[in-house]
Amino acid sequence: MDKQNNSEFETAIFAGGCFWCTEAVFQRLSGVEQVISGYTGGTIKNPAYREICTGRTGHAEAVKIIFNPTQVSYTELLEVFFATHDPTTMNRQGNDVGTQYRSEIFYTSEGQKEEAEKFIALLESEKVFPSKIVTAISEEKPFYNAEVEHQNYFNDNSNQPYCQFIINPKIKKLEKHYAQKLNTTLK
Repeated sequence: MDKQNNSEFETAIFAGGCFWCTEAVFQRLSGVEQVISGYTGGTIKNPAYREICTGRTGHAEAVKIIFNPTQVSYTELLEVFFATHDPTTMNRQGNDVGTQYRSEIFYTSEGQKEEAEKFIALLESEKVFPSKIVTAISEEKPFYNAEVEHQNYFNDNSNQPYCQFIINPKIKKLEKHYAQKLNTTLK
């Protein structure tokens, strides 16, 4: 079944640093049917990873999340997105630096845009982060799937040092704070 074109599902697109990290987090949520790593927000068609890494294409490493809104809401996805990356650093997540690692929400509907704006306003008013949130909110742009070796990266390479030191702590945080929202078939 083509989950991307199934009318019972919706799509969310988030850029929150390295797509390996973001993909691994959202794959573990109940109600998330599929997570695809890719590139969006840039100026060239069909970019490759080697081009993205230069920072000259304008693309962000991002994930396209196909989700069932009767099981997980867009607001819940936003909550996890903001809890599992640093939305206060411009073009950087940890040691990953460049515009391709920016924090950005690519909304697929006006409703998503409004929810994202309200959610960021709430985080700011409650001073959840010590610095101002720099996450951009942009209209959906063409999304290009990343190469096959970047799909399902953490699940296929969990013993790799980057996975152990960078991604694993995000998974542990997710398990600690969002246990009730986890898909128990994938851990």
